Amino acid sequence: MRPPRYAFLGATLLATGTAPSLRLWLEADMARHMLVQFPLLIVAGAAFASTLPPRVRAAVATINAHGLAGLLLCLLVSAFWMIPRALDQALLSPPMEIAKIATLLAAGGALQLSWRPAGIVVQIFFIGNWAWMTAVVGLLYQDMSTRLCNGYLLDQQIIAGQGLVVLAIALPTAFIALLAKRGVLAGDASETTQGCPTGSTVQ
Repeated sequence: MRPPRYAFLGATLLATGTAPSLRLWLEADMARHMLVQFPLLIVAGAAFASTLPPRVRAAVATINAHGLAGLLLCLLVSAFWMIPRALDQALLSPPMEIAKIATLLAAGGALQLSWRPAGIVVQIFFIGNWAWMTAVVGLLYQDMSTRLCNGYLLDQQIIAGQGLVVLAIALPTAFIALLAKRGVLAGDASETTQGCPTGSTVQ
């Protein structure tokens, strides 16, 4: 996909997540807010980052060795917007809503710029930490007998928690399946048992 197409994709996803009528519908339900709008904005940010010229990407790489800074940013942004108080403020305060959109776009851009430089070990570490954090928050949302977010009902909180747990399981599972399909896991196992490179590389 060429950069203009990435830009169009990013603009389309951003508009879908932030157009007034659609945004109100997404944010009216906690599960839609966290499990639909958030991913839309993150993928939009990744699409926009794909249009950056090589010189900008090179400049970012100087402060993002092995993708560590970018992936850390993604984790911090994800953690912050799972806080119930933050969700409430995004519903009530226009500046917080703008901050939410901006930071999720930035997280998506950072993810796109950091994923390949990170390599397989850091990628697994990142997904593992993200999945653990997301699952813990999802279980907390389900187990609490009182509302954590003033803007959402208890049943919405429980459904959102269930969705977070499902996502925390599904995404790592899909990642592992992709690695297995590409032969990465088999290649690593072969290198460990034979003590010599097999020639397989991770792009």
